[in-house]
Amino acid sequence: MKDMRLRSRSVAGSPAGSLAWPFAGPFALAVLLGCSVAHAQEFRVDDVPAAATLAPGQLKPKTIAFSDHRSDDLADKGTGLIRFEDWARERPLQKQILSLYPAYAEPTVTVTVNGLSKPYKEKLEVYVAEARFLLSKPPGAIGLERFARLDFLNTIDPSIKHQTITADQAIPNKDPEWAYNRRPDRAWCEAPGSLCISSRYQFEGKLPIGIRLANKLEEGGKKVADFLEFQSELKVLSAQEVEQENLAKLTGLASPIAGAIEQNVFYVNQVMQSGKLLAVLQAHPQDPGKTVATVFMALDVETDVLEKKREFERVPVLRNLVPAQVLMGNSSFNSGQSLSAGLPAYVRNRIAAMAGLLEGN
Repeated sequence: MKDMRLRSRSVAGSPAGSLAWPFAGPFALAVLLGCSVAHAQEFRVDDVPAAATLAPGQLKPKTIAFSDHRSDDLADKGTGLIRFEDWARERPLQKQILSLYPAYAEPTVTVTVNGLSKPYKEKLEVYVAEARFLLSKPPGAIGLERFARLDFLNTIDPSIKHQTITADQAIPNKDPEWAYNRRPDRAWCEAPGSLCISSRYQFEGKLPIGIRLANKLEEGGKKVADFLEFQSELKVLSAQEVEQENLAKLTGLASPIAGAIEQNVFYVNQVMQSGKLLAVLQAHPQDPGKTVATVFMALDVETDVLEKKREFERVPVLRNLVPAQVLMGNSSFNSGQSLSAGLPAYVRNRIAAMAGLLEGN
């Protein structure tokens, strides 16, 4: 059961409380994209209205066209996030492909208020980003397999500690409170050729200071964790494994899909419900010596957390800890080039790092 006073969860000894930190989902990307800034410097990032609508001929060498739709009419003007129900209605193909599974919906959970239990629909908001760039080699020369190896993940970002897990260790497979994140067709970590991992990151920079301050001022309840734990399933998909028709509709390119990288984040210890990163590689329609890469990311944020934390604005020392501000990089506690810089900067840097690895491997 879920207590209405506590919007985040505690699993396997991970503390979480009413001050749940807003950076849970983005760090799931570090499993796949947590590369060094040196890699990112190989590519520049240009903001465009809709990256996935750009024709290959409009792309510049070593340049990533990036959109995170924060200024879309569909997005909330204050947070840049899109309500899950609006996303599902207005962009059904995105929702179908970028959710944990096609029929995924806002979960109905059991909450406890004053000792009484009742069903409650957990409202979500979605951060959606897309990027497109060219690789100066044909699809057949790009080896995706190394992206799904634990030794590679441990090398690209030593600050995030990974360990492999089995299906019986995946939280949604065994915990009834996370049953809504179970796949209906199979258990997580049972896909042939997949890498299932549990990851942990200790917050850095100014953020631990903010967490300690918030915990000190918060009365009652469990303290917010100063670390992030998440679980995900990572899989490299061959041309035979992908749904060519639907993915081609999503990318807007009719050229054959050579393969894809898919990461499903099915458990995060704070704030986030789930997330997906999908990188699709397609043959360049005019140049057989090049590849078009299109990357999508969707992260589900609990609406209750964003709304509840507006009370921070009334406390002078907490005003810069409002989750929406920290999440979007608009707080004095944001710093650096990684996740502590805020979600928009972090995602840009990580996609640039991924582009550099794909270009150079």
